[in-house]
Amino acid sequence: MIRLQKLLAAAGLGSRRSVEEWIRDGRVTIGGRIAQLGDRAAAEDDVRLDGRKLDLKSGQLPARELLLYYKPVGEVTTRNDPQRRPTVFERLPKPRSGRWITVGRLDVNTSGVLLFTTDGELAHRLMHPSSAIEREYLVRVRGRPPPQVIRQLLQGVQLDDGPACFDRVTPENERGDATAGSHSHFRVVLHEGRNREVRRLWNAVGFEVSRLLRVRYGPIELPRDLRPGACRPVDAALAEQLAAQAAAGARARGSNRK
Repeated sequence: MIRLQKLLAAAGLGSRRSVEEWIRDGRVTIGGRIAQLGDRAAAEDDVRLDGRKLDLKSGQLPARELLLYYKPVGEVTTRNDPQRRPTVFERLPKPRSGRWITVGRLDVNTSGVLLFTTDGELAHRLMHPSSAIEREYLVRVRGRPPPQVIRQLLQGVQLDDGPACFDRVTPENERGDATAGSHSHFRVVLHEGRNREVRRLWNAVGFEVSRLLRVRYGPIELPRDLRPGACRPVDAALAEQLAAQAAAGARARGSNRK
């Protein structure tokens, strides 16, 4: 048996430095437990990265695809809909292997960034609350929320499934005035993925959301040149960054509970 970072690097899975970063971030497991720097392993051991078993003899990672889709308003995030509304799966290309799994959902009236992957373990990790992945939205609400309402949204309000809040709320307007006209525009960020959470937060303080666009999921932003209903593969470096953020968030939450 040899040191884990040396074993993975020798198998061609990454540089010694990158493998050490994986281990520090809690992304590598041996036999179901989180690996530590200094651990030793053999090629036949059950070693996994982000839940994917590594083939240390051939030096290969199982193929994983990550797809960015610009979901338009009117599509549902299910494979089949009893009301026969269009679904997000109808426009997707076929994956090289396996099938597409949605990373969370967007309701029928919300548009923007929706991720798909063929890696079920990655999808689970990204959707788990412990990952604390940031979601950013552009939101239009009816009326003019006063400063005390914004403070309340940041401090937290009680929803039917527990307290919730935004991490950031920023006025979004070309003139820098979020209260122009009969609607107000904001950029909001939160790190949860509860059902219709953005809309419910605004409703809880007396304001109705009239338009909602998700512009970012973790490090992955909605490209300016991507049209609703179109998709493209996520760059490998961004996909790696997203997986690393999810692992780091889970590790941080685990440490805080000790």
